Amino acid sequence: RMEWWMQVGLLTVPLLAAYLHIPPPDLSPALLSWRSSGGYFTYKDQNIFYKDSTGAIGSSDIVVLLHGFPTSSYDWYKIWEGLTQRFHRVIALDFVGFGFSDKPRPHHYSIFEQASIVEGLVHHLGLHHQRINLLSHDYGDTVAQELLHRSVQSLMFWLLFFPGCAALGGTIHCVTTRFLLSILQYINQRKKHRERWVGALMSTSVPLHLIYGPLDPVNPHPEFLQLYKKVLPTSTVTVLDDHISHYPQLEDPTGFLNAYLNFINSF
Repeated sequence: RMEWWMQVGLLTVPLLAAYLHIPPPDLSPALLSWRSSGGYFTYKDQNIFYKDSTGAIGSSDIVVLLHGFPTSSYDWYKIWEGLTQRFHRVIALDFVGFGFSDKPRPHHYSIFEQASIVEGLVHHLGLHHQRINLLSHDYGDTVAQELLHRSVQSLMFWLLFFPGCAALGGTIHCVTTRFLLSILQYINQRKKHRERWVGALMSTSVPLHLIYGPLDPVNPHPEFLQLYKKVLPTSTVTVLDDHISHYPQLEDPTGFLNAYLNFINSF
């Protein structure tokens, strides 16, 4: 008689194989429009999608948006127009493995590589001698922390963090296929390099701001907020309405945008 685990294995293997070869669904008109308004650059043979809009006349300010897991640059679509009214350049990318960027398999996905891709995009656009504002969420928070740690000589980063998958620690539960497990190595990387990345926040003189949704299940209220203020007492904080959760830029785009612009305009 075949053991139960062998039966499960025999069922799981073809199902997983089929899943990995299912063609992606058709894109919605909104996503087609988003893709057509962007472009690609190459980083080490990988095609990386990015969107670059020229906005406010008379401003030289630039903002680069770093999305979270497991989504893409489209996370920013509700505040994109509002940002273009304040910034001269509004730039977002899909990290490798996400969105419209390449998804190589097998591949060792790492926060360090994603940070290098952001640096590559900045150089590709000829912006490496200009000050860059970073607006980050979730997975992108850790990429921003690595960029801050590197203290790129010709760049000054003005950072905004709002929590997602806890920039200061925490866990996330996700469906596990081999591809997702590879992407999810960033959680282990956060634990391994916590001193490096949290230390970058603690030691920087760059202005930091947190926009926080109190209903965020990944970073529970009030424990996360208390920890954040304890670890980063010089950072300013905006707490949104009680019903706002993990994606404040989508759940409350007006409140989020106002909080961010108030922070930027305070300098």
